[in-house]
Amino acid sequence: MAFYRELSQAFVEKLGEEYELGKLISVSGIAEGSVNSNYLVESNRSKCLLRVDEVKSEAEIRREIDLLSFLHRHSFPCPYPLQDSLGRYYRDYDQRYAAVFKYYEGRTVAVEDLGPTHLYAIGRMLAELHIIGKGYKKALENRFSFERIAELFKVVAAQLPAHFRRVVRALQDEIDYLGHYLDERLPKGVIHGDLFADNVVFRGGRLCALLDFEAACRGKFIFDLATAVNALCFVGEQYSLERFRHLTNGYESTRALSLAEWDAFPNELRYSALRFTVTRLNDFFLHPVDDGRRRSKDFREFFDRLCILRREKEGGMDLLLMAMATGYDYRKYQKVKSTEKLRA
Repeated sequence: MAFYRELSQAFVEKLGEEYELGKLISVSGIAEGSVNSNYLVESNRSKCLLRVDEVKSEAEIRREIDLLSFLHRHSFPCPYPLQDSLGRYYRDYDQRYAAVFKYYEGRTVAVEDLGPTHLYAIGRMLAELHIIGKGYKKALENRFSFERIAELFKVVAAQLPAHFRRVVRALQDEIDYLGHYLDERLPKGVIHGDLFADNVVFRGGRLCALLDFEAACRGKFIFDLATAVNALCFVGEQYSLERFRHLTNGYESTRALSLAEWDAFPNELRYSALRFTVTRLNDFFLHPVDDGRRRSKDFREFFDRLCILRREKEGGMDLLLMAMATGYDYRKYQKVKSTEKLRA
């Protein structure tokens, strides 16, 4: 989330009337995020989120609203769009499109404060999204596919200052590597694509919502889980094996990973780190906004992860590799042992 424009008073008042919000108390911009303009709208009756989409076409807006409506009908906790008194889910505003979404009461938990219960619940919720999303058959374009990130990198690299030579070389080398080793034959479906701690809402210790489906698309399930690992299991400048286990155990309590997905896990972690390094270079380093309308996100956070994943620096990768290499076979062994005990 972020906000890039001031809303006109006339638009806000008309919005209140069309959504029958009652007496408006405040409309405040939300600085988190990078792409769209987001506002918390409070009235004497309720709270809701207003989003002005800064990048998507009308067709893309319709597809996202359709997906969120589908997930809501299947009881998945997401910020589903609200209809106004005329039955509309969005409207034109300043040559862009604005929509109003349900607001979830609760709080986000900082990465460093996430405990085993939080991580297990997040993993399970992500698997539920993947399973429910299998029933969604409409097209969802992946704006962050490997091919598109590789093309974006060319544009970004051409604009970086000379002292970024080491970064550019490392990213180009990673693109060359992943171009040969990413497996595209893995299970796919609806993915969130941006599962960070500030997109998960808890209330009273219970996970109650997954926010921000801006990057949602049809993609590899293991990429979605890898992004969650990169975002939630990296603390104190290294990967936490304990966090990794809680997150993946939660995921596999609902959807078991295949052997092919376990094998692909290391490369998907690397691609996720590459993707966020490149997009953060583009969105924040090359296009900074310093007026408090959004919070800057440092590309070096994910570049450092990538260096660890490439085994260029220490950071807990050896333990993760061992867990990923033995995870599938270990559970298979346990299943066999359990069956033997029952037969005895």
